[in-house]
Amino acid sequence: MNGAADERIYEHCRDEGRVLVTLDRDFGHTLRFPPEATAGIVVLECRGRVSPATILARLTEFAGLLRTRPIDRELWIVEPGRVRIHEPKQ
Repeated sequence: MNGAADERIYEHCRDEGRVLVTLDRDFGHTLRFPPEATAGIVVLECRGRVSPATILARLTEFAGLLRTRPIDRELWIVEPGRVRIHEPKQ
C-alpha cells in the first residue's frame, strides 16, 4: 500500500484486523486514528537518519514487549529505550 492515503491504510488494517506498524508519526494522533477500533497501532520512532539498523532496533524493542503484553486496541510508540502506551478509553 505504498503511497496510499493514511486513512486508507488505517481503514484497511482496521477492517482486516491487522496491527499497523509504521514510521509515520501521523498515526499517533488518536482522534484521527483511534486505536480502540483496531488490532493495534505501533509507531516506530526513529529520530535522525533512518537506517535498517535503527528500524530493526525499534522492532526488537516492540517484539520484546509484545511477548509480555497484548497490543489489542492500543497505540504503542516505540522510542529508543522505552515504549509509550496509549491505552483504550474505558
